[in-house]
Amino acid sequence: MKPLYVYTDELLKYRFNDTHPFNQMRLKLTTDLLTDAGFLTDEDIIKPRKATNEELALVHSRDYIEAVRAAGHGELSKEELAKYGLDSEDTPSFKDMHEKCAALVGATLTAVDLVMTGQTDKALSLAGGLHHGFSGKANGFCVYNDTAIACEYLAQKYGKKVMYIDTDAHHGDGVQWTFYNRSDIVTYSIHETGRYLFPGTGSATERGTEEGFGFTMNLPIDAFTEDESFLEVFKTSIEQAIQIFEPDIILSQNGVDAHFRDPMTHLALTSRSYEEIPRFVRGLADKYTDGKWIAVGGGGYNIWQVVPRMWSQVWLAMKDIDAPSGPLPEKFIDKYKEKCQVDFPVLWEDTLEDFTDIPRRVEIAEKNKSTLDRLMMYLEQ
Repeated sequence: MKPLYVYTDELLKYRFNDTHPFNQMRLKLTTDLLTDAGFLTDEDIIKPRKATNEELALVHSRDYIEAVRAAGHGELSKEELAKYGLDSEDTPSFKDMHEKCAALVGATLTAVDLVMTGQTDKALSLAGGLHHGFSGKANGFCVYNDTAIACEYLAQKYGKKVMYIDTDAHHGDGVQWTFYNRSDIVTYSIHETGRYLFPGTGSATERGTEEGFGFTMNLPIDAFTEDESFLEVFKTSIEQAIQIFEPDIILSQNGVDAHFRDPMTHLALTSRSYEEIPRFVRGLADKYTDGKWIAVGGGGYNIWQVVPRMWSQVWLAMKDIDAPSGPLPEKFIDKYKEKCQVDFPVLWEDTLEDFTDIPRRVEIAEKNKSTLDRLMMYLEQ
């Protein structure tokens, strides 16, 4: 079965304001890059539905859902906005917020249904991946937590055990805490240590509670981690975890803000990691979950130089296409280069003239190896 790509221009309307760093124009750029390169056709694209209130309530409280609706129509007081996290600098309210956020969640659930009804075994919805939202509060650019809703939807509607894989630079806190006492949703997050970065959680000692103890896995890696160390830690731990927990399906969150050019984090990955991560996950799906893999987007705040090329690799991995090299399509360059205020990339792979060598590379790698060893010890218990 060919993979399917969930998209509509309506998903671009998730926008807090014109100066906010979360900019879904990156989704349009990625889609155009894939289309202009001949890797994405109209036959691959599925238009999403909107999530219902009942689906949102799989994770979010009813009063929060109503508050989001009211805030989007200017009907919530200042005190109520603050109570629900809808007046912060990170996550301010915006017009028709509920409707636009429900569309984003619906896109992720569309990808789930495409896989679970047998229309494909792999589906991608890059609009999603908002992993910070809590049951009753907006948080970290995230209003509704589509990834947590998708995991609960898979568990409740389809009775599946889910392996949630999060490679965003930021810890997937909203998803983790939603399922912290559960054993049917396994959460795995590899991220920059919370000593330096929002949300400050995700230590290796956060392992779950009650029947969920051991079903939460965190790999907080050191600032300025580079490709080789990241890939060693990730590949070793995630395959071991899947062998132990034997999930029915993989849902992966593919934030690309660990890239060295991302302005909001301190990691140092290059295109090498973003070529290898989704292809490794695809291999795990083919080996352990009968090919079933749902992928969403996530963080990524350099929308010109980083996100389109890195996110494209997820779709190409789904299609089992080797990472391309050489020039990007001329049509794409001509369309966007003049709109870009920074040096516009013209190659699929990174050029590294602006990559800063880190003198602590060996020390960082050793610290990450210690973190890996600790997790592996937990997994063997």
